[in-house]
Amino acid sequence: MCGICGKVGFPSLTDPAATRSKIADMLEALRHRGPDARDFIATNSAVLGATRLAIRGVLDGRQPMVDAVTGVTVVCNGEIDNHHELRRWLQDRGRPPTQATDVAVIPGLYAELGEKFVSRLIGAFAVAVWDPRVGRLLLVRDRTGERPLFFARSANEIVFATEIAALVAHERLPVKFSKTALHQYLQFGIFIAPDTPFSEIQKVAPGEYISIEAGGVRREKYWRWPIVERAKEAPSLDEFDRIFREAVRRQSDVDVEFGVFLSGGLDSSLISAVARSLHPKRALKAFTLRFDEETYDEGNFAEPVARQFNMEMQAVWIRPEEVRQELTAMIRLVGEPLADPAWIPAALLARRAAQDIRVGLVGEGADELFGGYPTYIGAGMAERFSRWPAWIRASVRSVVQAIPATEKKVTISYLLKRFVQGVEVSGLARHQLWISNIPPALLARLGIEPPVFPAEISPGELLDRVQRWDLEASLAEGLLTKADRASMSSGLELRAPFLDAAVLEFAATLPVLERARGFNTKVFLKRYAERYLPKKIVHRRKRGLSVPIARWLRGPWREWATDALGNERLGQIGIRAGVARELLQEHCDHRADHARALWTLLVLSEWLDWAAQETRMAHTEDTKNLLIGSILS
Repeated sequence: MCGICGKVGFPSLTDPAATRSKIADMLEALRHRGPDARDFIATNSAVLGATRLAIRGVLDGRQPMVDAVTGVTVVCNGEIDNHHELRRWLQDRGRPPTQATDVAVIPGLYAELGEKFVSRLIGAFAVAVWDPRVGRLLLVRDRTGERPLFFARSANEIVFATEIAALVAHERLPVKFSKTALHQYLQFGIFIAPDTPFSEIQKVAPGEYISIEAGGVRREKYWRWPIVERAKEAPSLDEFDRIFREAVRRQSDVDVEFGVFLSGGLDSSLISAVARSLHPKRALKAFTLRFDEETYDEGNFAEPVARQFNMEMQAVWIRPEEVRQELTAMIRLVGEPLADPAWIPAALLARRAAQDIRVGLVGEGADELFGGYPTYIGAGMAERFSRWPAWIRASVRSVVQAIPATEKKVTISYLLKRFVQGVEVSGLARHQLWISNIPPALLARLGIEPPVFPAEISPGELLDRVQRWDLEASLAEGLLTKADRASMSSGLELRAPFLDAAVLEFAATLPVLERARGFNTKVFLKRYAERYLPKKIVHRRKRGLSVPIARWLRGPWREWATDALGNERLGQIGIRAGVARELLQEHCDHRADHARALWTLLVLSEWLDWAAQETRMAHTEDTKNLLIGSILS
C-alpha cells in the first residue's frame, strides 16, 4: 500500500524545477499512507512520486520503478495478489522483474501487453504508468475500486494523486464546487466516479483505465461485474470453497503481520475461520469495536468467534467525543466528505490495529455479491405490494409512518418506513431511494433538487441490476472509500477476500434464489459458511457496523450539531440552514429519525470549513471568492 502522485506535461512541464518542489509537498501530504519510504523521479516531461507501506518484498520495493530499456515509469498504490504467476510468465518471456516486491511485475507486463496489462492484474491497486516513448500517461483503478485515484487537468499538464488533499496541497489553482456532485453527496453520502466535490478534479472509476496524451483524454472500462449478462447455474459448495480459500490465501500471503477486523457477523467470522484453517500455527489477532449502547456493541458476538479460532482479540471502545474530534482531523487529512458514520470508528480501530499488524482482512463485498441487504428482499416484495389497491397501500403507509422513532440499531420499523417511502417508485430508482442518506422529500425541504440519474434500461433480473449498482456505487465509493481512508490514516492496509476476481466471477453466476429467498438473505453463502461456523453465527440477524448517532445527536452532540447546521457555507451551496436546524429539532423531539440526514449535513459542514481554509492558504482573493461563494459546475 502506498500513496502515489505525479505531474506530466504534454510535451513537457512548464517549470520542471518548481514541479519537483510541488511533488515533494504532495508526498508530504501522503506520508500517512506510506511511512516506510518516499521518493520521486523527475524528467523534463514528468515527475512521479510514491510513499511506501511495505507489505511484500519489504527490503526491496523501491518506487517509482523505471524500466531501464524503455524509460517507462510506474507507481502503484496497492497489492498485486497474483504476482507469483505473473513473475513466472514474465521470466518465460525474458523479462524477469528486478525487485522482489509484487508491484515489480507491472513494468514488464506493460512492456508486453501495453494498455491491456491491467486485465491480467488481480488485487487491489491504483496504478500510474508514464510512457515517454509515446507521451502517454495511463491511470488505472482496480475492478471494484478498493484503491482511489484522482486527477486534474490544467492547460497542457495533468496532475494526479491518491487523495484530494494532496492535489489541493500541490495545485494552488482555482477550484470550484461541483453543484451536481455535492447534491449527489447529499442524497447518497458519496461521490460516484468520475465526480468529486470539485469541478476540476475527477476520479478514476472502478474497473477503468484512463489514457491521457497531448490529443486528449480517453476513458475505457476494462472490467464490469457481469452479473446482469452472465448465465446462472447451480452453485457448487466445493468449487466455491476452493475459490474462497485461494482468495484468503493470496491476500494473507504477505511478509508482515496480519489480522482480522472481526464483528462476529457472518462475513468477518467466515474470513477468520478460513484464515485460521490456512494458518493453523500462526498467531492471529482480531480487532473489534465496542459501544456502551447495547444494540450497537459487537463485542459479545466477536469474543466467542475469536475464542473458537484461537485469536487474540483487541477491542476499541468508541465514545461520542472521540468521533466528533476525529471527524475534523480525517477531513483535513484526505480532503473529501464521506457520510458513512462508521468512517470515524473504523479509523480509530485502524489506529489501534496498526500497533500490531500491517494488513487487516475485512468482510467488505459479501453483501453486495451474495445478496445480504434487506433491500434485496424488499425489491421483490415491493413489486407485489405496488399491485395492491391504492387505498390499501395508503392505509399501510399511514400505519407504518405512525410508528414512533427509536434509537435502536436498524429496527424493523426503520426498514418498514423506508419500504413504504419507495412503493410508488419502480425498479432501480426505488432501491436508490431506500438507501438515500437524505431522501428526495427531505432534500426538497432543504432547497435541494435531487440529482437525476439516467433511466435504467439494462435487461435482466431487477436484483442483478440492483446488486451491480451497489457494487459500483455504494461499495466502491462508500464502503471501500471508508475502509481505505480510515485504515490508511494510520498506515494500515485493509484487504477484502470477497472482492477477489475469482469470487466476483463465481458470485455473478448465482441464481436469484441462491441470494435472496423469502425473508432470507445470502442463501448460498450461509449454506457454505456452515462448513466452518456454528449455525447460531451463520443465521444471526444482520446488524452491520453502525454508530448510535441518533442518540448522540439528542445528547452529547446537540450543541455542536446546532452550531454546525448554522454554518453559513451550507447556504452558499443552496441548503436552507433554517430547515436543517428544524430537522435537528424534530429529531431531538423524537418526532422523526433524521440521524442519517443530519450526519450527512454535519460532515459537509466540516468539509466546507476545510475547503475555505485551504482556499485562504492556497489562492488569491479572487479565486477564494470563487470557491467560497459561487455555485459552478
